[in-house]
Amino acid sequence: MNTTIAIIVFGAIFTYLSRAGGHVVLSRFEHIHPRVEAALNAVPAAVLTTLVAPAVLEGRPIEWIALAVAGLVATRAGMLAMFLSGTATLVILRHLFG
Repeated sequence: MNTTIAIIVFGAIFTYLSRAGGHVVLSRFEHIHPRVEAALNAVPAAVLTTLVAPAVLEGRPIEWIALAVAGLVATRAGMLAMFLSGTATLVILRHLFG
C-alpha cells in the first residue's frame, strides 16, 4: 500500500473512532455538566484558531487582507458566508498577485 494512501486510510479510521467514541461516552449521560458543555462548545473556535494563526503569523499581506475580509463578513453574516468570502478573497488575490 502506498504510504500516502495508508496515512489517509488510517487517519480516516482514527477520526471516525474518536468521534464515535466521544458520542458513545456522552450518550451514556442523561445530563452533561455545564462546564463540559461549555468546553465542547469552545472546540470549533479553538480548531479555527489553530488553522488561522499560522497564516496570520507567517502570512503575506494577501493572507492578511483575506483574513480582514472574513472578519468583516463575520460581523454581519454567518459562518458559511465568512468562510466563502475569505476563501474567495484569498484565491482571487493569489491569482492576481501570486
